[in-house]
Amino acid sequence: MSSKIANPVSELPYPLRDKRTLEAGQQFRFACHPGLDCFTDCCANVNILLTPLDVLQLSRRLGLETGDFLRRHTLTPFTKELQLPVVVLKMNDDEKKTCPFVGDQGCTVYQARPWSCRMYPLAMALPPARAGQEPEPMYFLFEDDFCHGHGQGQDWTVESWQANQGLAERDHLEEGFRRVVTHPWFIGGRQLDIRRMDMFYTACYDLDAFRRFVFDTTFLKRFEMEDELIEKLRSDDEELLQFAFRWLRFALFAEPTMQVRPDAPASGRNP
Repeated sequence: MSSKIANPVSELPYPLRDKRTLEAGQQFRFACHPGLDCFTDCCANVNILLTPLDVLQLSRRLGLETGDFLRRHTLTPFTKELQLPVVVLKMNDDEKKTCPFVGDQGCTVYQARPWSCRMYPLAMALPPARAGQEPEPMYFLFEDDFCHGHGQGQDWTVESWQANQGLAERDHLEEGFRRVVTHPWFIGGRQLDIRRMDMFYTACYDLDAFRRFVFDTTFLKRFEMEDELIEKLRSDDEELLQFAFRWLRFALFAEPTMQVRPDAPASGRNP
């Protein structure tokens, strides 16, 4: 969160307001491994928000279409305060509310583990949308009593931890999503209508449904698109996800990120 914001504390999500902030280059010591007596204790009774890339990678790791994964493994809570749909990983219906992907030896989908699992013990917050300001992330350190990895292992900075956890290589995709959810269109608490909420949900999270929207409707007849890009979108999931963010900025906020053909037919169904 930018230092230019007048009162950043009041704008933070409530769970982060008492957490220690980490500035660039500031160090913390942390380790997580099976030798800790708390190993996997953090994998239960927790709200894990999934990013679009999380949903995509977990779906592919499990051999599922994105729609099937969403129906089996996620919840989509909705309140009047939410400007956009969020997707939460569904915990098991047991006493501890354990993650469905945790086993005796740890995470069974480790290579596709969600962004928030990679980040822990760090958290990140972005400022509300402001005209003319690029959102600057603010980082926090969780120091939960149940976690005995604090003070162990080696020293990390935010940057070195992100690199170690494979977050840096995901950033170009996550950045596209952040540009949508922090868009200045939302200044003043504006909210999308139900149709645009559904459009956002499908393009961001149900990527297989979005691919069908692109290829099984009049979409390609309505927009100017390079043949090379079209071929990539048929099979390259990450290319399609980046394209989905680009299309959303056109469809939701009327940004000139897409070019309509002069002879475009009437629009087909929305995703």
